[in-house]
Amino acid sequence: MEKRKAAFHNLGCKVNAYETEAMQQLLEKAGYEIVPFAPGADVYVINTCTVTNMADRKSRQMLHKAKKMNPHAIVVAAGCYVQAAGTELEEDSAIDIIIGNNRKKDLVSILEHYERSAVQESLIDINHTKEYEKLSLEKTVEHTRAYLKVQDGCNQFCSYCIIPYARGRVRSRRKEEVVEEVKTLAGNGCKEVVLTGIHLSSYGIDHGSTLQELIFAVHEVAGVERIRLGSLEPGIITEDFVKTLSALPKFCPHFHLSLQSGCDATLKRMNRRYTSGEYYEKCILIRKYFKHPALTTDVIVGFPGETEEEFAITRDFLNKVDFYETHIFQYSRRKGTKAAVMENQVPSDVAHRRSAILIADGKVRKQRFEEKISETVTKVLFEESVTIDGKVYASGHTMEYIRMLLETTENLDNQILLVKAGKERCQDCLLCTKARS
Repeated sequence: MEKRKAAFHNLGCKVNAYETEAMQQLLEKAGYEIVPFAPGADVYVINTCTVTNMADRKSRQMLHKAKKMNPHAIVVAAGCYVQAAGTELEEDSAIDIIIGNNRKKDLVSILEHYERSAVQESLIDINHTKEYEKLSLEKTVEHTRAYLKVQDGCNQFCSYCIIPYARGRVRSRRKEEVVEEVKTLAGNGCKEVVLTGIHLSSYGIDHGSTLQELIFAVHEVAGVERIRLGSLEPGIITEDFVKTLSALPKFCPHFHLSLQSGCDATLKRMNRRYTSGEYYEKCILIRKYFKHPALTTDVIVGFPGETEEEFAITRDFLNKVDFYETHIFQYSRRKGTKAAVMENQVPSDVAHRRSAILIADGKVRKQRFEEKISETVTKVLFEESVTIDGKVYASGHTMEYIRMLLETTENLDNQILLVKAGKERCQDCLLCTKARS
C-alpha cells in the first residue's frame, strides 16, 4: 500500500518551528511520507501565526495555496491564528481541519477521525487549560542545533499583544522530560540546545521550579556542548542568575532581552512593567559577569501615542545600551487588545520612517560589535557549507551567535573548532581562519 504523503509549512516563532517538527515526526511514526510543500501531497499542515496582521494574512494565503495545489487534499490549519480566529475559520472552504493550540499532539487521531467521518474538531478554551502539551523531538532539521520548547503561554497581557489570548496562561514542561529529550537529541549528534518558550522567563512558576534549575539540569547532559536561551524578560536578570550562569562553561553569552521601547511613557502604555532605567541596570549586570556578551532585543515603533520626542528617547536609549542586534517591528493593531482602541494611532508612513532609522542605526552597532572581536580567538560551531561568489565556506556561529565563514572545502558540519576572527567580511559575516591549538 502506498504511503500517504504529508507536507508542512511553518509560520512564526521558534516555538512554532519546534511544534511543526514535532507534528511532522508524529506523522512519520504513523506511516506518512513527509514531502515538500508543493503539489502532490495528500495532507497539508500549516502551523499558523497571529502576532501581527501580516502574520494573519500570510497564514490565510498559505492555507489557500495548499488547497489550490491539491483540491482533494486535507488542509489542516493549526496554531495561533486558528486559536485567535475561533470558529470563523470553519466557514473557509480551503480549510478541512482546524487544530488550535494544545491539540497539535493529537494530529494523527484527528486526521483519522476526519477521514472516517469528515467532522471538524472543536477548539479548546485555551485560556482555562492548565495542561502542558506534550510534544517532543528525536532529531532536528538543523542537526547541530535544537530549538527546544519548554514553556507555553503568557500571563503578562502587554497592551499590544494578542498572544496570551492565543496561547493561554503559563504552562511549563517538567524538568525531567526536558532532560530526557535533550539526552535523545544529544545522542543523535545535536551539540547545541536553545531553550525557548512563549514567555521563557516564567518557566516553572506553575510547578515550583525555575529556569535556572532547568539550565543546570541540561548543563549536565553529556554530548551537549552549548546551551542558549530564547527571549527573556528583564525581571529574570538578577545578580544571582547572571553570576551563576557565567560560571557554566556550556552557557552561551547571548542574551535576547525584550525591550519594546526605550521611553518610559511608551513602556507604561505598553504595560511592560519596568522602566528604561531598570532595564539598563540589567544590561550593566550582564556585562559585569560576561566579558563580551551579545545583547539583542526587540523594539516596536509607531506604538499608539508615540511622539517624535518619545521616538528620539528610544533611539538614544538603543545607542546607550549599544546592542549587538535590534529587531525592529512596526506596531500592528490587533483587535481585542487594549492598544487597538487607544487614541493617537500612529500613521503607517511615520512608523515606516522610524523603523528605517532604527534599522540603519542597528547595522552600525552590529558591525561595531563584530569589529571588537576581530583578531581574537574563539570557538565556532560549524553547521553547513555555503558557496559565495564561487568560493566554498564552512558556515557557523560563535557562542555569542556571530556568524563566521571559514574558506575550506573540508566538511566541518557539526564540529566545534577554535578559529581566529578576521577583519574582512563576506555577506555580513566575519571571515575567520583556523587557530592553532
